[in-house]
Amino acid sequence: MSITKLENTFSLFDSTAQILQEELGCTYLEALAETAENMFHGDVIQEEVSEVTKRRLTKEYEKLKLQSLNKEEIRKGFQLAILKGMKDAAQVHHQMTPDAIAIFMGYLVGKFTSQQQQLTLLDPAVGTGNLLTAVLNHLQGKKLEGFGIDVDDLLVKLAYNSANLQEQSINLFNQDSLGNLYLEPVDVVVSDLPVGYYPNAVNAANYQLKASEGHSYAHYLFIEQSLKYTKSGGYLFFLIPNSMFEDEDAPRLNAVIKEEAYIQGMLQLPESMFQNKKHAKSILILQKKGIGVEKPKEALLASLPSFSDVQAMERMMGQINQWFTEKNTLK
Repeated sequence: MSITKLENTFSLFDSTAQILQEELGCTYLEALAETAENMFHGDVIQEEVSEVTKRRLTKEYEKLKLQSLNKEEIRKGFQLAILKGMKDAAQVHHQMTPDAIAIFMGYLVGKFTSQQQQLTLLDPAVGTGNLLTAVLNHLQGKKLEGFGIDVDDLLVKLAYNSANLQEQSINLFNQDSLGNLYLEPVDVVVSDLPVGYYPNAVNAANYQLKASEGHSYAHYLFIEQSLKYTKSGGYLFFLIPNSMFEDEDAPRLNAVIKEEAYIQGMLQLPESMFQNKKHAKSILILQKKGIGVEKPKEALLASLPSFSDVQAMERMMGQINQWFTEKNTLK
């Protein structure tokens, strides 16, 4: 995708969101959701907008036809505008999965599910939908249905508009992801796990991984919940803190994972991607146990080089492809 095209796409979202922000007296992110809604409907649908503003917006929308953009171009332009809005909002849980990681996770999901032509995917911490849509966009040629859950209604609204503009089939639920979910088990779970404590002690009591005292770790509960809503033999791809298996409660987490799933891989992301080494993350890949599901002879374990080091990444991709070749040959 050319820089100019990306700039133009971002600029369209940004300029029209600013116009609506001023007119509606709302936040930038709320205005961004509204302008995305307009683009999807091909009309200015806010009744309280003046005729002058309506003409201004229509003129802006005509500068760039969405039909001329592919799904990834729309996703990336929208993502940049969301990132701008998040800097102003500065809410802790308003963090977006870095683009390089989202695309790489899409590649991994594609490799592990290469034999499946039909997939259902769930992100239980969907946020703005950026990770889920990046993965869906990577799985071209398959029949796909996505599910996303988030407790934050504004993030769900942004995810909804992003999915519509990218013409992705995603069912979104605005609820606590750790409550009862109204969906059937899925083939694949992808999630950038929310790290921290879960405030609802009453609900946490329903989980094996609840804390013996004090608040429970949200990321532990998300793993347990995700396993519950994954089909036998299904795959789970989690972005986890590197320190997760070093916590004092980690043996309990290990026991639940061991009981329910096989670890297919653990890929440590380059520390250079994170401002603070303490916040560095890895991709954990699990496969839920089931009839005919075998433990891998050897898990896919690696420390990834910098994504900007093209040669090192090519070598790493070669090693990953080799692992898949051997895995499939051994079956």
